[in-house]
Formats: sequence, structure tokens, C-alpha cells
Amino acid sequence: MSNTDAAQTGAASIKPHTGKLGIMIPGMGAVATTLIAGVEAVRRGYAKPFGSLTQMGTIRLGKRTEDRTPLVKDFVPLAPLNDLVFTGWDIFGGSLYDAARTAAVLDRDQIEQMRPFLESIQPMPAAFDQEWVKRLTPKVQKKGKNKCDLANQIRNDISEFRAKSGTDRQVMIWCGSTEIYKELKPVHQTLAAFEKGLVDDDPDISPSMLYAWAALKEGIPFANGAPNLCVDIPALLELSKKMGAPICGKDFKTGQTLIKTVLAPGFKARQLGVSGWYSTNILGNRDGEVLDDPDNFKTKEVSKLGVLEYIFQPEKNPELYGDMYHKVRINYYPPRGDNKEGWDNIDIFGWLGYPMQIKVDFLCRDSILAAPLALDLCLFMDLAQRTPALRNLGIQEWLSFYFKDPDSAPGVYPEHDLFIQSMKLKNTLRHIMGEDLITHLGLDYYGE
Repeated sequence: MSNTDAAQTGAASIKPHTGKLGIMIPGMGAVATTLIAGVEAVRRGYAKPFGSLTQMGTIRLGKRTEDRTPLVKDFVPLAPLNDLVFTGWDIFGGSLYDAARTAAVLDRDQIEQMRPFLESIQPMPAAFDQEWVKRLTPKVQKKGKNKCDLANQIRNDISEFRAKSGTDRQVMIWCGSTEIYKELKPVHQTLAAFEKGLVDDDPDISPSMLYAWAALKEGIPFANGAPNLCVDIPALLELSKKMGAPICGKDFKTGQTLIKTVLAPGFKARQLGVSGWYSTNILGNRDGEVLDDPDNFKTKEVSKLGVLEYIFQPEKNPELYGDMYHKVRINYYPPRGDNKEGWDNIDIFGWLGYPMQIKVDFLCRDSILAAPLALDLCLFMDLAQRTPALRNLGIQEWLSFYFKDPDSAPGVYPEHDLFIQSMKLKNTLRHIMGEDLITHLGLDYYGE
């Protein structure tokens, strides 16, 4: 079979994009408003979608000598930006215009340019439990007799949005706050136990789990932008496979962790040791306020600490990384707003054990980095839903590229190396489109 025939065969198995795609977002704060306003700005030609692989990225096909490098969005059948329709839930009331002004990520003039569009989106009251996010006080929220009632109210919201918006398909992405730290409990182990727990109002079922369950029951892919224990539990993996609704990892890989997954693979590739890695963040937005609570910070800390452990594999490289000291801090500092500062001090050592230091000061914009990730995840999860080779897998490990805490099959450790993740993502796209995978071996260029 020729490359052309293989490509046609792969592409033919993917259900084409038709109609509108609904993006449903629990938590209409800084990330959600930046995403939605940004998509509208791009649609109007006011700005470019920088940071988005689906919109700006290219993918090499075949040999380097073939000179085939299309844009990703021209290679795989993604939903175009003009076909996206947005809705969501929040606890603060008002329109998306009000939320965008409160978040204060985008310039006031830019928000005013899109005021009618933003005012047209009115978030629905959210399912919320202050026990999980103590630092936030809701102005509006759903009321129900138990968690099953609340989850079914979310399902009703989904059905109403589907009918009113005329969207053919939907994707849900959690952009709400980080919930308090929880470990797996019996209620999380099976779908039957989880659904009984909904009726019994089990205290170990979080609000984000209600949204995940509601989405998956409706056959809707679900992505989690926060580090909560949410869809990454056996019960919801079971539901994902049963309904053919894809899930993926958790916690957007944006600032400091992005830098770690760039630098750490380089140290490991060059066999440079690391004796210590100290990371601190200064953050002043609502996320920083929530993470100022120790119980919520614990959830984030676990997510951020695991990155280096998996990349360095100290049990296999004890002399290089076996005694590494890794510390993570997040400091709430209101004047900084969404303009987070991530500061890292890295103590490394090289030939004959001589020490060296690297210091990184990343003055980043948290939501500006997160918004294009959220967009890509929505488009790729919708693609997975339309692709038989991906839909029934449940976990979409090929999307690990976007997460601090990637999900993977039981018994398989997650991959955190950004460059391996990127290769896996693009090879997955080549695979579903019937193209040859790229190994970068290149020996055939130099044969006789």
C-alpha cells in the first residue's frame, strides 16, 4: 500500500467534523475567559493563536526529502474555530464580560472590543461545595437533595445547551479551582460504588467528579485542567470506556512545570547530575488565593513534585539523581495578579562531581499559557471521539504533552519528558491518518 493509499484509509475511518462543537467549561474564571475571548479575537482577525499547536503547529510527513510539512489543522480533521460554541458554569454570577473584567488578564480595550459577544454568554449556576475550596464564597450555586441530584442537574444543563445551541458534539474541560487533596477511597474504585455514592451523598465525591460523571454519562469527552483527583479514578475510567467518551490527564502544564519538562530531559540526556531543585511561585489571581489554603496546595504540590521523579528515574540513575532534594512552594501575592513569577534554583554537577548552578526566573502570564492548551485539548478530544482507534481507549495518553500529571494505563508509568510527549502526540496523528511514523533514524539517507 502506498503512503497515499494508507493515508486515505486512515482518514476514512475518522468521522468528519460537521456542524458546531460545544465547549462546556466548569469554572468561568481567568483561564476560561482568556480562552473564549481569545478564540473570538482570532475569529475576528484581531490576534493570532500563538501557543496553540492545533492552530500554529506543523507536522512532518514522510522523509525529510519529501518536503511534506502541513499545518496540523490542515492534516487532521479538527473543528475550525468558527464552529466553536461556548457555555459553562460558575459561582459568581454575571456574564462572561463581567468575569473577564474581574480576571483582568486581557487589556481593558481588548475586552471592550468584544463586549457584546462576552455579554451574550451567561454562565449557569455551578455545583459547588465550599468544603472542597474553602477560600471561595459562592454568590450563586445549584441546590439539590444529594450529589446524584446535582449531577443530574448538570446533565439537564448539557441537554438544554445541546438543544438551544444546535451543537452536534460537545467537549467538557474543567477550568475551575483546585480542590483539596484526596486519595483514592472505596467509592472511587468501581462505577457501581461511585453511583451508589452519588445517591448516598458520599463526602469523598468532589464537585469536579460530578461534572466528569455527567459528561461521560452523556458520551462527552472530559479533560481536567486542575490537579484534582477527578476523572483519574477507576470508576470514571470504567465509565469512559463504557460510553466511548475519551479522558486524559490533569493540571495544565503551563509555567514552571513546562520549564522543568524542558530542562530536566536535557540534564538526563547529557548525564548531568542534580543535587537540588528549589521552585517557588508568586501568584496573585484567584488560583493563588485558593492555593494559599494548605489542603488545596497539597493537591498542586503532589502534581508538581511528580514531574522530576518520573523524568530522572532516580532508582535507575542513583548516582545522578538518587539524593536530589526537590522543593516546591507557591506564595499568594495579590499585587502580581495573573502575572505569575516562577523562580527556580537548580544545583547540578558534572565531570568529576564539580558543582554548577542554573537560575531561572520565568515572568509568565498563567492564563495566557493555559488558554491555548485548553483550546488544543478540546479540539483533540473531539477528534479522539470521532476516531475509532482512539475513542474506546478511554485514556488518551498521547495528550500527555499538555499536562503536569499525565494519565496512563494501569501499570504503565506516565511519560513526562516534553519531547517524548511531543513525538508521541504527532506519531498518534500520523497513525490515525495512515501515515508512516517518524523514528528519526535516517540511516537510509546515507546508504549506497
